[in-house]
Amino acid sequence: MPMFYGLDPTWILLLPAILLSLYAQTKVNSTYRRYARVAARAGMPAFEMARRMLDMNGLQHISVQQVGGSLTDHYDPRKKELRLSQSIYNSSSVAALGIAAHECGHALQDAEGYAPLRIRGALVPVANIGSRLSWVLILIGIFLSFGQLVTLGIIFFSAAVLFQLVTLPVEFNASRRAMATLEGASFLTAEELPMAKKVLGAAALTYVAAALTSLLQLLRLILLFGRRSR
Repeated sequence: MPMFYGLDPTWILLLPAILLSLYAQTKVNSTYRRYARVAARAGMPAFEMARRMLDMNGLQHISVQQVGGSLTDHYDPRKKELRLSQSIYNSSSVAALGIAAHECGHALQDAEGYAPLRIRGALVPVANIGSRLSWVLILIGIFLSFGQLVTLGIIFFSAAVLFQLVTLPVEFNASRRAMATLEGASFLTAEELPMAKKVLGAAALTYVAAALTSLLQLLRLILLFGRRSR
């Protein structure tokens, strides 16, 4: 097999995704650091803005909580909790308000039953299983020369790829909702809005890179093992 006994030419497929991932990570870190130093004129901490944004949309039942870590912000649709990281929760920077507003965007999606969010939620257990078992099945299939196991592994990996693809509209939509609310409710000034948009745009690029990496890895698996597994 070229994967183990020589140069695997299919690795070249992953090169664009690897380069994009490195760029995206650098971009999101530098953009966040830059605008984390810019205090929003409103002087409102991110947790307070998130609370107001949720209340404006009739989502008083959703709690806003602080969690550990840096940029670990997320919305939990099961527990109806919006969680802001330590670096965001009490910050009144443009970057912090943009990120908090993005997570509020996910809460709004959940409240209205936004279809891509529901699909992504349904895919979570399948994607988790797929990402854990796919390579195990593929390697065992190769070792035992059992093509059906390889095929099953590729199918499992496809579920993880589908999850990454469905994530894209969910994240882009949440950012659009965030920017609309930040502007409509005057949480940020006209000068600050483009800054927040850059923060959210850089974060979105990481999701694009993840989806591209998964998609190209799936193509690589099909090229490597597709014929052999039949």
